[in-house]
Amino acid sequence: MVRRLIEKISRQIKRLGSRSSVEKQKKAEVAAGSVPVSKSVRPAPARTPPHQSRPAQPPAKPHRPAPVAVREEPVRKPVRKWELADYDIPVVEGKVRFHDLEMPEQIMHAVDDLGFKYCTNIQALAIPPSLQGRDVTGKAQTGTGKTAAFLIAIFTHFLRTPRKRPTKVGAPRALIIAPTRELVIQIEKDARDIGKYCGFSILGIYGGMDYDKQQRQLQEVSPEIMVATPGRLLDFRRGGTLDLRHVEVLVIDEADRMLDMGFIPDVRTIVYATPPKENRQTLMFSATLTEDILRLASKWTNEPVQIEIEPEKVTVDNIKQVVFTVPSDKKFALFYNLLQRDNPERLLMFCNRRDETERVLGYMERCGIKAEMLSGAVPQKKRLQVLEAFRAGKIRVLVATDVAGRGLHVNDITHVINYDIPLDAEDYVHRIGRTGRAGKNGTAYTFACENEAFSMPEIEKYIGRPLDYENPEPALLVLPPGIGTMHKTPHRQAYHGPQRGGFSRGGRRPPPRR
Repeated sequence: MVRRLIEKISRQIKRLGSRSSVEKQKKAEVAAGSVPVSKSVRPAPARTPPHQSRPAQPPAKPHRPAPVAVREEPVRKPVRKWELADYDIPVVEGKVRFHDLEMPEQIMHAVDDLGFKYCTNIQALAIPPSLQGRDVTGKAQTGTGKTAAFLIAIFTHFLRTPRKRPTKVGAPRALIIAPTRELVIQIEKDARDIGKYCGFSILGIYGGMDYDKQQRQLQEVSPEIMVATPGRLLDFRRGGTLDLRHVEVLVIDEADRMLDMGFIPDVRTIVYATPPKENRQTLMFSATLTEDILRLASKWTNEPVQIEIEPEKVTVDNIKQVVFTVPSDKKFALFYNLLQRDNPERLLMFCNRRDETERVLGYMERCGIKAEMLSGAVPQKKRLQVLEAFRAGKIRVLVATDVAGRGLHVNDITHVINYDIPLDAEDYVHRIGRTGRAGKNGTAYTFACENEAFSMPEIEKYIGRPLDYENPEPALLVLPPGIGTMHKTPHRQAYHGPQRGGFSRGGRRPPPRR
């Protein structure tokens, strides 16, 4: 009986084994695709209505990965390296080529990019001794190319004498001091253009901008060339961020302007913070070489080469200069009517005082004239925005004090108006020089009222010729109906000596607030 039971269990085990082997075989065939999946494994297909025939199922295709798209790089032509032979300037008698000065190739490349062909008079005389390491004092007007002269000297010195010790944070190798923010910005731009292939760091330091941001730049960039106004430069030096003991080249630009603006004490402090004059190269430029300037030059320079460039003409012939004799309370009416008559593309108006620019700008806004103001009262960030908009033609009329008289380079100013006669004859030349640039014609109007006409003889003497005077037609002195009545424009008062809280007897008259 036990044997029967054992045989029965053996038969059951055999049946189970044969069933499992069949199922395994079916699964293997299904995986290979030779046997359709059973209903228990494959989900039931959707029902098709009786009147429709089921489409034939396509055979299953083996899975293939999608092809990977290969991006074809465009064929780039090899960039041809610039060679000095590409900068081919013919020899002309009486002119000095930059080739003749034996400058480094990096600078020659940049000079070629800028389109310079021949040296100006100040460049031909100042660059050779500067490249030899000599000190230079130069007399040259604005726009004669002196900025390029001292920048070429600086970059050449750096390329020929690399810095041996590691660069110290806040310790520039070259320091350029200029009187106004606008001039600093312009010099910094020129330095980047001339030194674009030299690889030296450049930084402009001036007031009106974020102090902390400039301090971070000074610490992070560690500029080798610094362009600065005296006030902000001293702020960083007092704060311990700036070290001037390693300055190798010192440039003092527009020294006469800094003397007039009262910056000389600050400049003297800066100069004495640099190495002794025997251990540095000093380049000093001024539009005039007065006794005061020559005295400073003797203290700050070491046996300098003195260069004087007299301009062939103080004012150019392509600027039409007209002086209108007009009562002080009719100035704005005359301006408004001239604006409508001439329809200038871009006009720059000068006033002597910042409060006058604000007053005139208010009159313009009431008359629907789109204009902006540029003076020392405008924050630096706003001033940069206004200048860029004026250059781009988004602003047609710009009212400014003499902060825009120097360092403002806009080639398309068609008209300049001296709403107030400048205090100095030289400022007259700088003002009208904002028009008629790049060989184009320009127009300069000057409003001579009863309180300022006495300054005209000095201006005529300075420019070496008389000016054309006109009495404006009565219609030009009346505002059109609907414009509104303008209040009388206050004029600057004559100076009657020291007032309460003013200056001591015999002191110099201070420059007007700009």
